[in-house]
Amino acid sequence: MTDTKALALLRTAYTDLLALTGSLDDESGWRPTGCAGWTARDLVFHLLGDAQRALVAFGTPAEGPPDVDAVSYWGNWRPGTEEAARNRRNTRIMACVWSDIRPLAELYRETACAVLVQAERLDGDELLGTQGHVITADDLVTTLAVEAAVHHLDLIAHHPGPGPAPSSLRAVRDTLDGLLGRTTGEEWEDVRYVLVGTGRAEPSAAERALLGRESLRLPLFG
Repeated sequence: MTDTKALALLRTAYTDLLALTGSLDDESGWRPTGCAGWTARDLVFHLLGDAQRALVAFGTPAEGPPDVDAVSYWGNWRPGTEEAARNRRNTRIMACVWSDIRPLAELYRETACAVLVQAERLDGDELLGTQGHVITADDLVTTLAVEAAVHHLDLIAHHPGPGPAPSSLRAVRDTLDGLLGRTTGEEWEDVRYVLVGTGRAEPSAAERALLGRESLRLPLFG
């Protein structure tokens, strides 16, 4: 992969998130997060699964044409579904196997770093298979950066630390706008838009008025 915008986004999102997960100790690993029902250790286990999935996808060439892109990929990932509830429970169960969050966070760091190395070796237009879909490498890498930024916000909901970089939040905002079908304008601050758009916060009356009838589609993914 040439040094594309997608790769730069992933480097930034992963570097910032790894700094945060690396600061967790076992006590803070029990704190809640912005993901309903998940502690920090549950979320780190989920992040490890994301990175492992990325490595599998990078090694899974697929025949085209792609059936999803960096925006439409998120169309099926919505909170409140039976599948989402099952995933939430399963993650809690499996994360409890780790008696200390620190080796889990270290395994996540090693795996995420491997993702960055392998991403650099891909052609941005290369077609890959993941979760039953065909997607270009650039678009898949963008989805990884978006997910990392959202979960970064989840961690700092109850754990002190800096937030995602502006470029990471912009990538999430662009994804939400793409799902919405229009831009929302700069009057809606990035972090707030991400929290509302992904179901982490309820929209206010003013925010619903800003979106009009489209507010009924919230959350757009989560």
